[in-house]
Amino acid sequence: MTRFLLAALLLLPSSALFAQAAKPAPATPAATAHPEVVLHTSQGDITLELYPDKSPKSVANFLQYVRDGFYSGTVFHRAIPGYLVQGGLYTRDLQAKRTRSAIPSEADNGLSNLRGTVAVARGADPNSGTAQFFFNLVDNRRLDFVGNQSGLTWGYAVFGKVIKGMDVVDKIAALPTRGLGPFAGDVPNPLIVIDSAYVVGEEPANAPAASPQTAPAAEPAKKPSGKKG
Repeated sequence: MTRFLLAALLLLPSSALFAQAAKPAPATPAATAHPEVVLHTSQGDITLELYPDKSPKSVANFLQYVRDGFYSGTVFHRAIPGYLVQGGLYTRDLQAKRTRSAIPSEADNGLSNLRGTVAVARGADPNSGTAQFFFNLVDNRRLDFVGNQSGLTWGYAVFGKVIKGMDVVDKIAALPTRGLGPFAGDVPNPLIVIDSAYVVGEEPANAPAASPQTAPAAEPAKKPSGKKG
């Protein structure tokens, strides 16, 4: 059985309408800013644009982990060519780090798991996502929200996309893999480490210089999970 593993109307008095010429409508408020995050990895830099307007809880959760320095020293423990690259929880020794409480799923936000998007990884329970995330290597529409009947139909919450460094993600996906620690397979060899992560505009004083980047990959297999395997 498939483990499937997502307005104010201002009225002027009528006398005023005749007493003065029409004024241009006030400018609409600027759209919600899309924060950017840089993941400085041992394979190169990956820059993400986040969507707090669509996935407020997921973005706030991810940004808090970034600002806390949680991702420094974690690895990408799962890479499946033509499917996804997953990380954000395990150390170099493949020991899971202690996380904050899980967040509610926002997979029904209308965003699709297209190539280059980043989504919340989870277990069987749709509301079990914590620190883990995954990059979609191809258009994984089968991971989109279908309905709230079960974890199988709920899908995975997209909360951003890669705007620079997708070639780095592809290089990670192209590495040979092996079974290691608690995982039976799909662990990149060598392990790719997130050395640091920071919000653009909030760079730490010792933020590393951007790493040079490189080229792409492609097609599907298993399901992303907040658990092992």
